[in-house]
Amino acid sequence: MTTIFETLHEIGAAREEDREVYSEGTRDRDDVTVYRDRRSGVIYIDGFYGGDEVYEEGGYREKNLAKSGSRDYEIARDAERRATAYRPFVCGRTIVDFGCGDGSFLRKVQDETLSLCGVELQRDYVEALNRDGIRCHTSLEALENGSLDTAVSFHVLEHLPEPLPVLGALRRVLKPGGTAVIEVPHANDFLLRDLSCEAFKGFTLWSQHLVLHTRDSLRRLLAAAGFEAIAIEGVQRYPLSNHLTWLSSARPGGHKSALAALDTADLTNAYEAALNRIDATDTLVAIARNPA
Repeated sequence: MTTIFETLHEIGAAREEDREVYSEGTRDRDDVTVYRDRRSGVIYIDGFYGGDEVYEEGGYREKNLAKSGSRDYEIARDAERRATAYRPFVCGRTIVDFGCGDGSFLRKVQDETLSLCGVELQRDYVEALNRDGIRCHTSLEALENGSLDTAVSFHVLEHLPEPLPVLGALRRVLKPGGTAVIEVPHANDFLLRDLSCEAFKGFTLWSQHLVLHTRDSLRRLLAAAGFEAIAIEGVQRYPLSNHLTWLSSARPGGHKSALAALDTADLTNAYEAALNRIDATDTLVAIARNPA
């Protein structure tokens, strides 16, 4: 199996001589070392993968819609944002959501698409979606070559030990000229890079997140997989209230506390724009085209 470092090295985003230890452990494992490339800023775990079984069982999820019947607030909020932001790429199109989770995005846009399906490893989510009439597979192999207009994948790429073959498979199922929309966490997150918030660092470094990308490394990865016309933009998933709580109380959840009253639409949009200006949002979004 190719390691994340080998992939990053292949695309010119990491070198052995630029490697430094970023953390001697993650929030869930003391035996997993996290590295940072001094030159590129990419943060990565080398030579570790917990296995597909972790994702098939889904025990790591704090809330499991298939079992509890309730959806996590962040998941619902993200689905709302994505349905609005990516509507031009899904409305009237045939789409797949790779790593679709409980199907929050698919459920949100199902009445606007020409057809849709999901790909997901977690067994109870796959069963629930198929039971609810949303086609869901456990592998991209179930999809025909050149059959879809759009592939979306939200916070999945960073979990993959070998992302290039998966991106190649996404290209395979897209029509010529089709669109991929990819969201990943950002190595230059304001709390990590600029504020050096140790509590947030300890929380966000996770053995399942094998890489935190920069704009450049994400663009290089998609280009290496054969995509073109790659546009990268920053998105801020968590608002100012969340950052204030990390800095004042060293914990998450400010956006679900009384401080959420701060997060007016105007302030939230302005804060995201300010973080984008210094390339410090918590999330990167790539929109790329399959060559015609």
